[in-house]
Amino acid sequence: MATELRWALIVISAIVIGGLLIHGLWSVRKKGSDEAKVQSGSKAESNDEHQTTNALRDDEPDIGELSFAATDDELEHSDVEKSKNSDEDAQLHEQDREAEQTQEHDQEQAQQPQDFIILHIEMPEGLTMAGSRLLPSVLSLGFKYSEEGFFNRHVEPSGNGPVLFRLVNMFNPGTFDIDNMEQFSTAGVSLFMTLPCDGDGLGAFNMLHGAAKKLADEFGATVLDSNREPLSVNTVRAYVEKVREFS
Repeated sequence: MATELRWALIVISAIVIGGLLIHGLWSVRKKGSDEAKVQSGSKAESNDEHQTTNALRDDEPDIGELSFAATDDELEHSDVEKSKNSDEDAQLHEQDREAEQTQEHDQEQAQQPQDFIILHIEMPEGLTMAGSRLLPSVLSLGFKYSEEGFFNRHVEPSGNGPVLFRLVNMFNPGTFDIDNMEQFSTAGVSLFMTLPCDGDGLGAFNMLHGAAKKLADEFGATVLDSNREPLSVNTVRAYVEKVREFS
C-alpha cells in the first residue's frame, strides 16, 4: 500500500512538473512571439514613418536653394531698378542743368542793355528801286535771304555764323517777296544792326556803312541816319562810339 502511494505521488509529481515545464515553455514562446510581433509592428511603424517622412521631404522644396534663387532674383531686380532709377535721375539732372543754363542765358540777355545802329537809303522823290536790280545788288554784298523775308549779312558771306546786320524794306511790312522781285519796287531800304553785336562790332559797322554807301551810289539814293537826316561825319563818329560802348 505504501509502495503504491509512493508511485502515485511520483506520477503526480511528474505530471505536475511536466505541466509546469510545458506551461513555462509555452509562456516563453508566447512571450517571444508577442515581442517579435511588437518589434515587427514597431519596425513597420518606424519604416512607415521613415517612408512618410522621406516622402514629405521629397515633396518639400529645398529651402536653401529656393532662398538663394529668390535672393538672386531679388538682387537682379534690385540692380535693374537701381540702374533704371540712376538713368532717370541722370536724365532729369541733365534736363535741369540745360534749363538752368538756358534761363541764365535769357536772364543775361534780358539784363544786357541793347541799342541799334540804323541807316536808311532813300530814293529821290518820285523814284523807286526796282526789285530786278535790287536783288542782285544785295546778293553781291553778301546778304542771304531769310525765311522771315529779310536779307541777312552773316559773319561769313556763305551765310554761316551769326547775323551781323539786316536789310529790310523801309516801308511796311518791311519784308521782301523774293519770288516776285521782278514786280517789286520800293522808295527805300534800311540797314540796321543790334548792339551788342556778335563778333567784331566795329568791323560789322564798317561793313554796314560800306553796304549803305554802295547801294546809295548804285541807285542814286541818299544815306540817312536813324532820324532820317542825311548822314554826317559827326553822326558816323557817334555811331562808332556807341558800338565801342557795347564791345
